[in-house]
Amino acid sequence: MSANDFSDRVRGPRIDLTTGLSADDDVLIVGLIAPADDDTDATLLLVDDLLGDEPAEQISLALKALGAGGSRGEITRLPAPASLPVDVVLAVGLGAAADLDDPEVVRQASGEAIRALDGSPRVVSTLSAAGLAAAAEGAFLGAYRYDELRTEKSRSSKQPPATVLLAVAEKSKQARAELDHALVVADSVAIARDFVNTPPNLLYPAEFAERARVLGSKAGLRVEILDDVELAKAGYGGIVGVGQGSSRKPRLVRLSHEAKGADRTVALVGKGITFDTGGISIKPAAGMEHMTSDMGGAAAVIASVIAAARLDVPVTVIATVPMAENMPSSTAQRPGDVLTQYGGTTVEVLNTDAEGRLILADAIVRACEDEPDFLIDTATLTGAQMVALGTRTPGVLGTEDFRDRVAAISQSVGENGWPMPMPTELRSDLNSRVADLANVTNHRWGGMLSAAMFLREFVTEGLDWAHIDVAGPAFNTGGPWGYTGKGGTGVPVRTIVAVIEDIAGQGRPTP
Repeated sequence: MSANDFSDRVRGPRIDLTTGLSADDDVLIVGLIAPADDDTDATLLLVDDLLGDEPAEQISLALKALGAGGSRGEITRLPAPASLPVDVVLAVGLGAAADLDDPEVVRQASGEAIRALDGSPRVVSTLSAAGLAAAAEGAFLGAYRYDELRTEKSRSSKQPPATVLLAVAEKSKQARAELDHALVVADSVAIARDFVNTPPNLLYPAEFAERARVLGSKAGLRVEILDDVELAKAGYGGIVGVGQGSSRKPRLVRLSHEAKGADRTVALVGKGITFDTGGISIKPAAGMEHMTSDMGGAAAVIASVIAAARLDVPVTVIATVPMAENMPSSTAQRPGDVLTQYGGTTVEVLNTDAEGRLILADAIVRACEDEPDFLIDTATLTGAQMVALGTRTPGVLGTEDFRDRVAAISQSVGENGWPMPMPTELRSDLNSRVADLANVTNHRWGGMLSAAMFLREFVTEGLDWAHIDVAGPAFNTGGPWGYTGKGGTGVPVRTIVAVIEDIAGQGRPTP
């Protein structure tokens, strides 16, 4: 797939608004709310006047007869009443009524419903009654597939819905604005997923940079790319050092959304290791194929700055994205080598598999030269993140106030970042025998925390900074759930976009 084909790829269904059902519709999605106690029945969540009393009553009675209880994610299919133009009604459980205060409940239910409807080209969803934006995001991401490399013989004949119509009482300007915003965010998440899901033989630093350039240019961003010669000449020792073992040379990409009249600047930095063998400190073979996701942080910040441009957020956003492939070879850096990072700090490389922080350090110093007001970096940085928080909860570290702000926003959009400390006693463990810093400590304790402390050494003092470790959350190695399939998840795009909008003081459109 060429860079232009990649940028033009349709990543989800067409999603629009509707005030009623038509003969062209195949399936009606309804939400089912669990009963408050044993003496009541589950209740339907419906848009006023969409169905009428009699069909709604028929659906409710049929669901009761089938034992549908409305528990979260429960899927129940039934034939549609004869008075409706659709063939099938699909009910998805929403849990208790109080749970609907959380948009993530609606987002997950919408994704579950859409994932259950392969082979149904056109569906109408009433989940919009509980949250239009959440229903749209869940539907778009639940329908996401990465089938680009499958031939016809292995591609399923039953494709996800091509059209999803969200039922509303009125097609108001506010509803349209809310939907348009949700679709930009969802498509940006899907862009990040596409990057992560592209195999490393097809997405190496030069190709990654080119795809970022094409996407960025189409979004109206200013794009700058440094190749390996320019990186070496400018003193990017971390990026050059990590990339020197590969025949596919490193790159540094800069993407800028320059908002007119903006008085604040947000810097984004993302780890772009297109494949990580561990280098000379080579990883075990089992599971190494998952290291195709080690550029998930870079994918997220590229997608986020594109979203900022498409949403015309009144904040300047500059993404600085280092890209390298970490390979073992006769030219690879060795444990014990000393690198001079961009900006002059020297680092002793004790473990070549702790390479992400080396390329991030260069990019952070460069990003700080723009004198931003805020800096967010994100990376699939440490296995310790998964040990501490599991595979779905990003760790958020940094300056305390901004760290907590980012974590709170992450939780509000359903990506569930969790604030973590940087204990002062860990800092001395990064001291090197021969250089300013070592790239790892000499023990396994607090690995996520000490990695962030390493990065802090390169952040301008006094700058509001947050580091988001998404080693587990960026890539789903298990089965599909909610609106998340196997492979790239797009985390933490929604967090970053929401933080940028919060900094702009505009937030997201409300129902």
